Parts: sequence; C-alpha cells; structure tokens
Amino acid sequence: MTYWTLNAFFLLPAAGVCAAALLARRRRPRFYAAAAAVTAAVLLALTAVFDNMMIRVGLFWYNNDRISGAFAGAAPLEDFAYPLAAVLLLPALWILLPGRAPEPGAPRPGTASRPGTASTPGTASTPDTVSTPDTAHPVPKENP
Repeated sequence: MTYWTLNAFFLLPAAGVCAAALLARRRRPRFYAAAAAVTAAVLLALTAVFDNMMIRVGLFWYNNDRISGAFAGAAPLEDFAYPLAAVLLLPALWILLPGRAPEPGAPRPGTASRPGTASTPGTASTPDTVSTPDTAHPVPKENP
C-alpha cells in the first residue's frame, strides 16, 4: 500500500464531511473560506518546516517504494495530507454538530433562580444547600 492510498482513507471522508458542511449552509460564518485558507497556509507551512527538520536529523524516514517521489524539501508530498484533512474536517464538524452554547441573551445553565433562594431585589438569599470543601455535591443545610 502506498502512502497516497493510506492518505485516501483520511482525505476522502474529510472532503465528504466538508462538502456536507458547505451544502448544509447553516451556522456557517461569513469568513469560513478565509479562515480555512489561513489555517491551511499556517498548518502546511509548519508541517513543511518541522517535517523537514525531523527527516533531516533522522527521526524518521519513508520507504522509497511507497512514496510518489515528489518532495517539498526532504518531506514527501504525502506528508501534507494530514494537515489538509484537519483543515477540511474540523471546521466542517464545527458547522455540522450542534452547539452547546446558549443563544445570546438566554440564561446560562445553572444560573436560573433555584428554589429556596430569594429572587426579590434587595433581599438576601438563603440557599437550602451549602457546599463543603471536601465534596463537590451540595449537602442539606442544617437548621440551628
């Protein structure tokens, strides 16, 4: 198996998910293409620099029978498939998967008024439970 064949197992699904995200057209920011292009440029440049350094000092090497023979310095072009797959896949998943953040202006989870607390402005709140340093779970407040 060549490295391009191995890369196809990563690149084809990543490209498919990216295409699905682009076709979905939901929650895609205006700057999606520009951000992906800048991210790709940075990741590919870092891959070129560090892969060349690691290959030249002998940390790893490639079987010449399994690579295409095209190089960027000492690094074969096949090495650049993984950052490309990351640039395609990760932003696409960000678009396709549901978000966890509340809508702007909505109360955040855990901040709504709880039973046993005063909700009238100007009054002190008296919680029904207290937290102790030795446990993360609230324990019932003892009555004096």
